[in-house]
Amino acid sequence: MHVQTGTGPGVITPDGCAVDLYALLPPVGEPGVVHAAVPAGASILELGAGAGRVTHPLVALGHPVVAVDESPEMLARVRGVETVRARIQDLRLGRRFDAVLLGSFLVNVADHGLRRRFLEACRDHVDDGGCVLVQRHPPSWFDEAVEGARTLDGITFRLRDLRRPGPGLLAATVEYQMGDRLWTQSFTAERLDDAALAAALAEAGLAVDAYLTGDGSWVRAVPASRGRALGRSPR
Repeated sequence: MHVQTGTGPGVITPDGCAVDLYALLPPVGEPGVVHAAVPAGASILELGAGAGRVTHPLVALGHPVVAVDESPEMLARVRGVETVRARIQDLRLGRRFDAVLLGSFLVNVADHGLRRRFLEACRDHVDDGGCVLVQRHPPSWFDEAVEGARTLDGITFRLRDLRRPGPGLLAATVEYQMGDRLWTQSFTAERLDDAALAAALAEAGLAVDAYLTGDGSWVRAVPASRGRALGRSPR
């Protein structure tokens, strides 16, 4: 993450995120998807919670949330919930939750080993009767993504320098502009179609339970033994 601003660079987290930016970003439907996918009042472990963009609406919807992030500056922006400073892959709370949330397209990380550790952390912390909610880039996005800009709540998002460096990979830079403040962040994401996602979940002891959105960007998974018992299968 590179930051250009008249007031200084601000705090950048170890994974390259600007705290000031993430404190400004609004939710874009995530809390509603999560709330509809779990029982009323379900306890939620949110992995990679950032500055509380999704956390705060979930609390308002009646969910007790434990917010996990490796950045103390991010967690300092989170209010009204228990916070835990930790890397997702190192998390060992010794507790389980009705639901574990892995959002922000973290599952699309191009490092297979890291992806597996993320999903194992989900399995380690979900109740046997609970669920894991995973947000991924829709598989079609990897073919359809183009450079361009859009504005939401006064923030302009601009995708540039888009390239496809290898099979199933998409790399680009995102610019975020609000007034005279400009942040840029580069990323590489790996396509996970339904079969690849199911295989990644299975490695961590999870199984697909339901696709929650029409584009397949949100998936609910359950412990694999329960999935077999229920006779679930992808779509």
